[in-house]
Amino acid sequence: MVNYREILRLHSLNYTQRQIAASVHSSRNTISEVLHLAHENGLSWPLDDSVSNETVRALLYPDRPDAGNPRKEPDYSYIHKELARPGVNLTLLWTEYCSTCTAEGNIPYMYSQFCDKYRRWARVTKATMRIKHKPGEAMQVDWAGTTIPYQDPVTGDTYSAYVFAAVLPCSCYAYVEACEDMKSTNWLLCHVHAYEYFGGVTRLLIPDNLKTGVLKNTRYDTILNKSYHEMAEYYETAIVPARVLHPKDKSLAEGTVKFATTWIIAALRNRRFFSLDEVRRAVAEKLEELNRYPFKKREGCRYSAYSDEEKAFMKPLPLAPYEPAAWSTAKVPPDYLISDGKNKYSVPFDLIGEEVDIRLTKEMVEVFFHGSRVASHKRASKQLRNPVAQPEHMPMEHRRYLSYNADEFIRWAQTAGHHTVSAVEKFLASGREPEQGYKSCAGLARLGDKLVIV
Repeated sequence: MVNYREILRLHSLNYTQRQIAASVHSSRNTISEVLHLAHENGLSWPLDDSVSNETVRALLYPDRPDAGNPRKEPDYSYIHKELARPGVNLTLLWTEYCSTCTAEGNIPYMYSQFCDKYRRWARVTKATMRIKHKPGEAMQVDWAGTTIPYQDPVTGDTYSAYVFAAVLPCSCYAYVEACEDMKSTNWLLCHVHAYEYFGGVTRLLIPDNLKTGVLKNTRYDTILNKSYHEMAEYYETAIVPARVLHPKDKSLAEGTVKFATTWIIAALRNRRFFSLDEVRRAVAEKLEELNRYPFKKREGCRYSAYSDEEKAFMKPLPLAPYEPAAWSTAKVPPDYLISDGKNKYSVPFDLIGEEVDIRLTKEMVEVFFHGSRVASHKRASKQLRNPVAQPEHMPMEHRRYLSYNADEFIRWAQTAGHHTVSAVEKFLASGREPEQGYKSCAGLARLGDKLVIV
């Protein structure tokens, strides 16, 4: 509001209008208008202390509505909630605010004032965290540097349980799990369990640059582990690794890991565990305490913040959880058999000498050549004496050899004539066992094929 009392006081001291304008931070036109109206209404300094600026204004502008601030105040709570939605920013909300003011005949704030007033409101209400992180936007993941020891009750050997942590930056809702190692399979399974715990999937996944997830991360190129990339495609999320030596890119994950180290690992330091399952149960209990522990600077807890503000923005889970797969590369040997480390499985014989990609899951063995699947086998759970082979992967000669048996030779001979049947029966009976005559029968069959061709 214009400081009418100060204008009249300075004018009585013979200050110029330029000096008065600079002192009360009003325009010279406003100063000239106020002095002119004061002269017309017989108003001059000194004024009684009971005469306020509002009283002077009512006297000078009797027809002007009483409004301390003619501009319409934005709905800061609405702005705060809308900013959490994907793609919404302050520019868009200011444009909508201006349109509303125009429709209602009000004067809007300029964009810079709009932003400053909102940020001031957000700072006062401790809400700046949600300005930086949109709900359902990202999940940050990392391994804790500290382990939890447990002991084999029979041998007395001591082992270490490694702690995986995932956090949603918007609500700070966390997932923590203990694993026997930090290898690729557990790394992928922890992600699967985290998504199941959260009940949804985020748009982005922000890991560190560990080799189980990221093979190469430079300023210009990012090469992901094939299994990690496959998991991201399955959940329709995008992996954006933190920059090398830039822990602030996933500061909440770093902070949650440290907090989990204190809240979970340090809290369990005096407990003795005799199996990994015991460690996992204890970590799960402490995790629930962590997520339901009240915030210090705002109302609620991690769980309530997630349920109220973030859960609705999570992408839905697929119908079935992802099954971790291990990828490797091998050159197809002359016997056209590849190995899963325990058993051997066939691939098409015309790939002998070629490099193929092998995808191993708990249930399946799949072979890819130039991105196309060329073989698929059900993975054996125990070691087999013979390789798992499919007839269509074999050359014709090998298929024929496998089909060698007395019944097959007799069946073939019947198609050639009764004399051929007699000869085959004689070959099969010539030795101690029928197998001793297979070679002669096979030779006769090849001769018959040549005669047919001629």
